[in-house]
Amino acid sequence: MELNQNLMGEQLKFNARERCKQFGLLNERRGDWDPNLTEEEIVERVEKILQDDMQAGNQSAIFQLAQYYFEQKRYDKALHYFEMLTNRNDWQAAFQLAVMLYDGLGIEPNMELGFELMHKVATTKCSQAKHLVHAAQFNVGRAYYQGFGVKRSESEAERFWLLAADDGNPKASVKAQSTLGLFYSCSEHLDLKKAFYWHTEATGNGSLESQGALGVMYLGGLGVKQDEESAAICFREAANSGNVYAAGHLVGYYYRHKLYTKAVALAAKMCELTDVEKISLETDCLVQYINKGISMASFYYARCLALGRGVQKDEEEAKKYYSLSYKFDAGVCARLQSEAQRGAI
Repeated sequence: MELNQNLMGEQLKFNARERCKQFGLLNERRGDWDPNLTEEEIVERVEKILQDDMQAGNQSAIFQLAQYYFEQKRYDKALHYFEMLTNRNDWQAAFQLAVMLYDGLGIEPNMELGFELMHKVATTKCSQAKHLVHAAQFNVGRAYYQGFGVKRSESEAERFWLLAADDGNPKASVKAQSTLGLFYSCSEHLDLKKAFYWHTEATGNGSLESQGALGVMYLGGLGVKQDEESAAICFREAANSGNVYAAGHLVGYYYRHKLYTKAVALAAKMCELTDVEKISLETDCLVQYINKGISMASFYYARCLALGRGVQKDEEEAKKYYSLSYKFDAGVCARLQSEAQRGAI
């Protein structure tokens, strides 16, 4: 698994229900909390509560309202409050405003200004911004790697990602830890021992992307002694948590070990996946590898249909899934086709 330019930034998370409870804006005493409320009713209630608290002078409610609008993709309202708070030296607002400017969320992109704001957050020593610094450092590294808003520099990208990763600290940027694993897998910076180290750290801190990558490294003996069983464990655990790339490899593992019924059952489910962008947002896995996972599953499913392995033989149906494999990733499809022609699968 290697890094490419399509790297998503790191954003702050906000759950309307939980964050309002955390800030004491939603509680039983006030009569606001009802576990039977629908999500739509919660959204309306949260907006009203935050607006009331903001008007009553609760400064923290201003940011919560802005962040609420951001999560609801009501970017024009979010922008208004983030700009207001940034002018008041609110670091959280500056972070989110930088994200909006850099990614062009609801406004025309201004990557230079977005980078400038994010760099300020990433390099500040202010204690009030401590919880933002690692995420900001990751985003600055991303900007240097992509060369958007600043002159491209892979050495500066690496430097900021190492700062963000903070030696594997679970409270640092796990995304940076996983990204370093991909970075050191690239031919220009190839160091498989470092790649294995960072994927191991990120996996221990909850990265699904890295857990799947570890499976690939164990499977191929990349930066670690080859161990197919450890690879299978990584693939299975990551797949169970939603890593589609790992699930595709797990289908291959089942197929190679002649567990055709299991291969067919998992592959058939994966062939129904269509909304790759949504999966990427939910799992924080790269779109390109989700596509590769579906491509693998589709090819193995087609192979099983063509040969009647674990499923009734149906060569016409098999053609449909060969095409699906090609659609999701032509390179993966070609590689597996070559293996099939050699009799390897």
